[in-house]
Amino acid sequence: MGRKRIAVVGVGPCGICAIKSLKEEGMEPVGFERTNTVGGLWRYHDDDVEGLASVMKTTIINSSKEMSAVSDFPPREDTPNYMHNREVYAMLTSYAKAFDVIKHVNFHKEVIEVDLAESYEETGRVVVSVKDTITGEISKDEYDGVFVNIGHHVYPNMPSFPGMEIFKGKIMHTHSLKNVDSFEDQVVVVVGAGNSGMDAAVEISSVSRQVYLSTRSGTWVLPRVGPNGLPIDVVLTRRFTDMLFKKLPYDLICWISEKVLNYRFDHEIYSLKPKHRIWSQHPTVSDTLPIKLLSGTVVVRKNIEKFVENGVIFQGEDQVTECDTVVFATGYKIKFPFLSDKITTIKNNQVHLYKYVFPPHLKHPTVAILGLIQSVGAGFPVGEAQCRWASLVMNGKCFLPSREEMEADIKKKKEINLMRYGKSERHTIQVDYIEYIDEITALFGAKPNLLKIFFTDPRLFFVLMFGPSLPYQYRLQGPHSWSGARKAILEWDKRVIKPLKRDYQGQQFNVQSFLYKLFVVGSAMLLLISILIKVLF
Repeated sequence: MGRKRIAVVGVGPCGICAIKSLKEEGMEPVGFERTNTVGGLWRYHDDDVEGLASVMKTTIINSSKEMSAVSDFPPREDTPNYMHNREVYAMLTSYAKAFDVIKHVNFHKEVIEVDLAESYEETGRVVVSVKDTITGEISKDEYDGVFVNIGHHVYPNMPSFPGMEIFKGKIMHTHSLKNVDSFEDQVVVVVGAGNSGMDAAVEISSVSRQVYLSTRSGTWVLPRVGPNGLPIDVVLTRRFTDMLFKKLPYDLICWISEKVLNYRFDHEIYSLKPKHRIWSQHPTVSDTLPIKLLSGTVVVRKNIEKFVENGVIFQGEDQVTECDTVVFATGYKIKFPFLSDKITTIKNNQVHLYKYVFPPHLKHPTVAILGLIQSVGAGFPVGEAQCRWASLVMNGKCFLPSREEMEADIKKKKEINLMRYGKSERHTIQVDYIEYIDEITALFGAKPNLLKIFFTDPRLFFVLMFGPSLPYQYRLQGPHSWSGARKAILEWDKRVIKPLKRDYQGQQFNVQSFLYKLFVVGSAMLLLISILIKVLF
C-alpha cells in the first residue's frame, strides 16, 4: 500500500496547519483552494463573492500574537502584539513556506461535492469532486480521507425586518464590507454589537456623518489593552487564573469581571449593559468604542422595529431615523453545501461532531471538519491542535471511542453550552481556550505533564502555571515535539515588549523573588475573595 492521500478543502489558517500535520505523519495532503493564494479569511481582497470570506481592509486581530501563534512557529520579535490583517497574512504565508506547504495546494480549485465512496464500508474512502474556477472543468477522485477547513465566516446570516422591501437606501452584511470609503458623509445604521458590529461602527464613523449602533440585547465590551499595557489575553489566559476561576462561583467571577469593566466605562450609562452575564456570551472586543460614544460619532439604539422608505424606526421610538445605509453585523450560518447528507447535517447552526471534529455515526474516521469552533481566546492554536489530532487518527495512531461514548460527549458539551450561553445559534460551537486545547492534546499525549515539569524544571513550571498559557507548551512532549518550545515559552515577555521598547532584552527569572511575589499576591487575592464571599453569600 502507498501513502494515504488526504484531500484538504480550503487552505486558510486551518488548512495550512492540516497540510503541515499530514506531512508530519508521512501522508500525502492534496489541498484545494478556490482562490490563487493561501490565507483564507486573512487575505484581504476587494471581491464580494458568495462562499468566500475576507476581513475589512482595516481589520486588526482581536487576540495577541503570542496567544495566536502556531505551536512551533513563534512570531517575530518586532511584530506588533495586535497584528493588522496584512501581518496576520504574512505570518500565515511565512509558516506555509517554512514547512513547504504551498507545493501541496491546487489553486483555483473549488470543491463542489464530498461523498462516501462506493467502497467506503470496507475502505473508508471518500470521493471529492472539484471544479476549476478558470476553465469550469470538473474532475472527481477518491481519497483515503478528507479534511474540511472552510470555517464559519462564509455564509452571512441576513435577518428580516418589516418594511425592508420598501427601504430606498442600501442594505448589506459585514461580509461584504471591505472598506469604508463609500460611507463618507452618510448616516449609517449598524445592526449587531458583536465584534463585526463594533469594528464596522468604529471604522465607518471615521468618515460618516453619523453611525447608529443598533443592539437587541447589549454587550459587555473588553479592551485589547490590559493591565500595565499588556495584551488583555496575555494577562487573563493563564493556568493559575483558569484554575482559580473554575473553583469560584460563576456568578462571583462574572460580578468581579463586570465591576472591573465598568470601572473603565459604565455599560449602563453607555446604554450597552446586557441582561446576560459577561462570560455568557462570546467576548466583544473594542478599545475605541467608548471615545466614539463619548464624541457622539456613534450612538447606541435599540433593535430595529421596522424599515420605512427613508430610514428605520427603532423600538421604543416614534420618529423615523433617516439613514442612507443599514449594515447587518448579524453573524453567519454554518453550512457545508458540498458535503453529502450521509456525512453530516446542520440545523440551527448545530453541528453534530465529536470534539467538534468527527461525525460520530460514520464507520471510519476519515472525514474531519476542522476549525469549526469559536474560542474564548485565540482560534489559530485551537484549530492547529485539531489538525494534529485528526492527522494521527487518520494515520491509525489515535483511535476514537465507541459511538455511544462520542454521542455522550457531544450531549454533555451541548448541555454545558446551553447552561452558560442559553439557547443561541451564535454560541453552538463555543469553547474555552485552555480547557479545549488541553482536552484535544491529551488525546495524543501532547498536553504538558505539569507534575513532572514541577520536579524536573521549576523555572519552566512557574512560567507555565503563572505566565500566559502559550501554544508552544503543546510541543514540549508527544508526537512531533519541538526542541525550541521551552525557549519560546521562557522568552514570551521579550517578544511582547520588544515591539514597544526596542532595547528590551527580557527579564532575568529569579525563582525566590517570584515565589515571594506570588505568595504576597496570592494571599491578597484569597483575602479579597473570602471577603467577597462573606459579603455576597
